[in-house]
Amino acid sequence: MEKVHSGKVLRSQFVTLEPSNAQIASKIVVIRDVQVIIDRDLAEIYGVETKVFNQAVKRNIERFPEMFRFQLNEDETQEIERLSRSQIVTLNSKGDRRGSNIKYHPFAFTEQGVAMLSAVLRSERAIKVSIEIMNAFVQMRHYLRGNIAIANRLDAVENRFNARFVEHDIKFEKIDENFSKIFNQLDASPQRAKEGVFVKGQIFDAYAFFQDIIKTATKEIVIIDGYVDLSVLERLAVKKKNVAVKIFTNSKAELQKIDVEQFNAQYPTAVMDYTKKMHDRFLIIDNKELYHIGASLKDLGKACFAFEKMEDAKTLIPAILAAL
Repeated sequence: MEKVHSGKVLRSQFVTLEPSNAQIASKIVVIRDVQVIIDRDLAEIYGVETKVFNQAVKRNIERFPEMFRFQLNEDETQEIERLSRSQIVTLNSKGDRRGSNIKYHPFAFTEQGVAMLSAVLRSERAIKVSIEIMNAFVQMRHYLRGNIAIANRLDAVENRFNARFVEHDIKFEKIDENFSKIFNQLDASPQRAKEGVFVKGQIFDAYAFFQDIIKTATKEIVIIDGYVDLSVLERLAVKKKNVAVKIFTNSKAELQKIDVEQFNAQYPTAVMDYTKKMHDRFLIIDNKELYHIGASLKDLGKACFAFEKMEDAKTLIPAILAAL
């Protein structure tokens, strides 16, 4: 991941992703303190020309406010072009001056914008690609949020060892190996909080928290939310294989039966039923854990809301399910 800020590009040293997301992760940059992917890179990922991609977006421009999609200014465009050139190994020895007079300023799509693309580009491939991109965003944010402080502490420990034994020319291959094992264990077994409060704009944190919960399910996930849409199904794609999903929502919700059928083609098995008997939102994991959610799952991070794990799940879960 690269960071574009005040004409500088900084590399993150703490991001490790699934191999399937590595190519997508390499396209993610930070501009204006927001993780984004440039339009031409998205077009490449989706397998279409940049012009065709942007035309599809323009036909649905009302779905893409500035927090979903914004155009780069001159400095940002120059820096993106410089970054692109630095990744090409076939430049001539005199240097390449392309990009010094940029005529086209590309558009950057935020994580919310990528989620909206799945509703605009309705093909089966587009939905699958959108899910992969969203997972790359979330995994990157989750890793940085959960492990960077520990990484810094371990680096400090290693530095103290190096300073103490440098005079004796002691090699620390074994220490490095142990640190790598620690990092691998941290990444493989992230700790999950019982509750959380997310303010407006904490899109990635909210997604990461929700998906951490989903990954713990071994048998069944039940979602009770009157406003479920396609983005909720995208979040559920991280569930374990053969974990069943039941969704109870309002008949006027944006999620359609065809969306569930397409989801089941790749991530079986989900069923959807309609109810008007619930105002609040609930998430039930394996009929053992119960979460009360302060806003619809489709609005994760768009306004201040909370996840709360309810203590008396054994009594409350049967009562809630019976009321449906």
